[in-house]
Amino acid sequence: MTMTWTGVMPAITTPFTADGDVDHEFLARHALWMVEAGCTGIVALGSLGEAATLSATEKLDVLRTLAKALRGRVPLVAGIAALSTDEACGLARAAADVGCAGLMVLPPYVYSTDWREMRAHVAAVIEATALPCMLYNNPIAYRTDFRPAQVAELARAHGNLVAIKESSADIRRIAAIRHLLPGRLDILVGVDDLIVEGIAAGATGWVAGLVNAMPVESVRLFELATRANAPDAEPAAQARARAATDELYRWFLPLLTLDTVPRFVQLIKLVQQRVGHGTERVRAPRLVLEGEEREAALALIAEALATRPGNDA
Repeated sequence: MTMTWTGVMPAITTPFTADGDVDHEFLARHALWMVEAGCTGIVALGSLGEAATLSATEKLDVLRTLAKALRGRVPLVAGIAALSTDEACGLARAAADVGCAGLMVLPPYVYSTDWREMRAHVAAVIEATALPCMLYNNPIAYRTDFRPAQVAELARAHGNLVAIKESSADIRRIAAIRHLLPGRLDILVGVDDLIVEGIAAGATGWVAGLVNAMPVESVRLFELATRANAPDAEPAAQARARAATDELYRWFLPLLTLDTVPRFVQLIKLVQQRVGHGTERVRAPRLVLEGEEREAALALIAEALATRPGNDA
């Protein structure tokens, strides 16, 4: 199917059974639940998907389950990261064979180095298939920072690099990339608590985390923020959209910040559990939250649910 890089695209969590295996039955239902809420694609095997803890076989099985469940309703994007370049290229080709519509290309696990080596790695992955690719820039997590000029160099060299997931948390990056590559790359916000500001700066998509627990609110926030910043919008309608955006964002922001801390996987899965759509199970070395940290998170979640828009309680 045609790959588009707009709208809300969940970085889907990987669910586990009580025995520690991937819960494929729930994974399929979970993806469809978010699509029914208006999500425009599914991004699998990312950081939130705990891809680094999955075997190569498990990764392909996750992609097969999602491809079968989605049946082309929305694009399936495979996160591509590995310890070695050869392994990453092999996963990219396998993802294409499974039926993925696009790839999210990450720097290698563990090893972070200079631009020459990182360029060679991501270039090899981009060239491994003809699939459209989204570069994932997350210097906080991966210690590799793809600067705007470097992103421009890659995009000019590789026609199938068509998007970037920008997770540096530096809002200036969006403007810088747009300046260097006007109209060339779709820019997707990769940190939840920057989505409204990111759309105002020119982003057209959101690879989202809390959407795994709250897809309706996530899609609504994205749509409102987009309308509030539409250049051809009627001023009164734009003002109404901006006011509605601000109101929803004020409620949602405490939850969205959970996506930007070291234990974001545990926290987002805990929110899923509290809304009745998933469990907090994670795969070691991650452990579920406990003690004061867990109690603080539960209190924050409880407050958000008690004041959730449309909640009559």
